[in-house]
Amino acid sequence: MKKLFVFILFISFQLPFLFAQQISPKDDDVMKVLAIGNSFSEDGIENYLYDLAKAAGKKMVIGNLYIGGAPIELHLKNAHNNLKAYSYRKVGEDGIKKTTDKVSIEEALADDNWDYISLQQASPLSGKYNVVMRGLPDLWTYVFAHMNPDSKMVYHQTWAYQQDSKHEGFKNYDGQQLVMYDSIMNVTSQIAKTGDYEFVVPAGTAIQNARTSSIGDHMTRDGYHMNLDYGRFTAAATWYAKLFNLDPRKNKYKPEKITDIQAKIAKESAWKAIKKPFKITKVKK
Repeated sequence: MKKLFVFILFISFQLPFLFAQQISPKDDDVMKVLAIGNSFSEDGIENYLYDLAKAAGKKMVIGNLYIGGAPIELHLKNAHNNLKAYSYRKVGEDGIKKTTDKVSIEEALADDNWDYISLQQASPLSGKYNVVMRGLPDLWTYVFAHMNPDSKMVYHQTWAYQQDSKHEGFKNYDGQQLVMYDSIMNVTSQIAKTGDYEFVVPAGTAIQNARTSSIGDHMTRDGYHMNLDYGRFTAAATWYAKLFNLDPRKNKYKPEKITDIQAKIAKESAWKAIKKPFKITKVKK
């Protein structure tokens, strides 16, 4: 019912925008994904995802609307006021990343014929269902009304903090990693059941899976942001697997700075998260 109501609004008020849009995402062979996010989407898609796609012979364009630490309610405020508040990072089909400052959500949505548009909550609030749902449905409605009719929305499942993290937001979960992880799983599993999203990207579970491996609880660089090498690669492998429906373990790409074992752990952790997106699976490496 919600989708029908929004669709009627879309037809009534957005026809000029519709005709100005790019061709349907279905009409080219390039995977295009746009995140409305923050530093956690930076960790997830700006690094290594393009390389994984290229190694598989897939064309890809990646966009990230970045504000550090941005929660859903800030994105919603920016959307409703059409504020040019974002650093817009875009990795083109050639693999070159360009950054444009002072970009609005509406401008980025119209910039390309995106296959998928990702929404997410700021990490300290990502396991707080009532807080997430205070703004997420309205942000969904805004994006739905402004995106290409053939685009799909997805939800980015973020990860729990390292157990010794000093992040102030860790207090929301009594400073307990598994409490935070379980809370995020509760939120994202409920979101997945709404039918409003094509899928949830289970990056949070992939990271937790990797923590059961020989890497241990060393997936971050500061207690919450991903390690620049194997941490980001694990998140990217999860996105790759979900976007392309491909097993990352069969992809030969490996960043230069990580070991063969770390690469195997990252890919295995990602694939196990695809299979069980809301439950930890041990990785024996």
